Amino acid sequence: MKLITTKICMASNIGVNNNMFGGTLMSWIDEASAAFATEFCETPNMVTLKVSELLFKKPIKKANIIKIYGNVIRVGNTSITIDVEVRMTSVERMEEEVVTTAQLTFVKIDNDGKPVKIPAYITEKMSNDLLLS
Repeated sequence: MKLITTKICMASNIGVNNNMFGGTLMSWIDEASAAFATEFCETPNMVTLKVSELLFKKPIKKANIIKIYGNVIRVGNTSITIDVEVRMTSVERMEEEVVTTAQLTFVKIDNDGKPVKIPAYITEKMSNDLLLS
């Protein structure tokens, strides 16, 4: 998986139970994944179609460093699906622990918001990336 963003859980991200508010993390995941999808598909015209089940495995606390990783798992005619892992990093131990996982699907659109085809060379790029890994 490729590192797509790094964040720090700030006091303003904490909810009533002294854990990071899930909605904030969901927003970070969507934003990072959208940027990853637009870069991979070489277009800014991508919109979120679907977010799979988000599984919050461990709480995130204030000052935890959060790293979001992504991996393209499918490129269709008009859509791209990304596998995402959110990892909490322990700076002292230099260890990462998966705290949240999800899959997100984005659709390429035109200026009117209608789905448009993702070029074949993007699909080929994914095939080449799989061969190299």
